[in-house]
Amino acid sequence: MQIDILTLFPEMFDGPLSLSILRRAQEKELVKIRLHNIRDYSTSKHKNVDDYPFGGKAGMVMMIEPIANCIESLQSKTSYDEVIYMSPDGELLTQGLANQLSLMHNLLIICGHYKGIDERIREHFITMEISIGDYVLSGGELAAAALTDATVRLIPGVLNDETSALSDSFQDNLLSPPVYTRPAEFRGWKVPDILLSGNDKEIAKWRYEKSLERTSQRRPGLLGK
Repeated sequence: MQIDILTLFPEMFDGPLSLSILRRAQEKELVKIRLHNIRDYSTSKHKNVDDYPFGGKAGMVMMIEPIANCIESLQSKTSYDEVIYMSPDGELLTQGLANQLSLMHNLLIICGHYKGIDERIREHFITMEISIGDYVLSGGELAAAALTDATVRLIPGVLNDETSALSDSFQDNLLSPPVYTRPAEFRGWKVPDILLSGNDKEIAKWRYEKSLERTSQRRPGLLGK
């Protein structure tokens, strides 16, 4: 998979892309992640990328030309399955959507900033808009990093145990059950006996029941799905 990310602040991705699972995925060459500074595609003398909104309103808007130039430059070399804009009014990022995106070959992700991007970019280039929640961030970089992580970890071969992702929360519209590790007893706090029994069938039953219980208590809306 190849993921191209358009941003005004590529440095914000240094940590997320260079550590843990995302780093290993790139080292295994299972995913190629490229950052593109939108400012590099500005044709103005001072590399301007924002301007005041028509009609008058507080804040600034990212200009159409640098973004369009960047998208078209990349599209001349790569055919993208989706051109994604990270936006608070986009489709909510879910595990199901991450599963869907993980099957694609080339993704282009655009990070907005200020009051957003010129609407004409959304009208003529964007094929999908994604939100990570009902709140507003200073820019789309953190949201793009979350989308990238959620998607890349599902690519076959990225996780050492490929069955691990199948037991994540939301894969079956249930929250994950409680998990424990050694020691079996700490300060008198004990791991449930069933998990130490070696009875795989009963352990699976216990985990399913605990998933149902936790989901009904914390996210009952998921059970309707």
